[in-house]
Amino acid sequence: MQNKFLTNIFLTFLWVALTGAFYLSNIIFGFVLSYFLLWIIFSRTPNNQYFKFIPKVIAFVFFFLYELIKANFQVAYEVMTPHHNMKPGIIAVPLDVKSDIQITLLANLITLTPGSFSLDVSEDKSVMFVHSMYIKDRESFIAGIKNGFEKRILELNES
Repeated sequence: MQNKFLTNIFLTFLWVALTGAFYLSNIIFGFVLSYFLLWIIFSRTPNNQYFKFIPKVIAFVFFFLYELIKANFQVAYEVMTPHHNMKPGIIAVPLDVKSDIQITLLANLITLTPGSFSLDVSEDKSVMFVHSMYIKDRESFIAGIKNGFEKRILELNES
């Protein structure tokens, strides 16, 4: 998988160099073009995990951006209105992610979205303590994290 990614990056830079247009849109187009070329060449090989991994990464990034924008609007609305809709609290979220990298990624994603902050992880790495400005229902808050960021982190790990 690593060789295909490096080949994809090399072909992307080759595309950018040949076209002479060093714009973000051309780099993205070159990456997509080289991805599809590699997919055509290697689609019949038994080891084609790369072609499942890249769409999952792209979906993960778009999901994070969606959550980030949604949280920003929620906090901005809270700041601009005279009344408070906040119900802050600290919730213990049980973890399905196990590795240190997965836990760190989850904690950072939670902290990067405005209105939430990961505080600590238990010694046995089974629970993460999260502070949030908006906890209307404990179970739905936990389900939001587990079906959102955690689920997508686990999907990335499967690839």
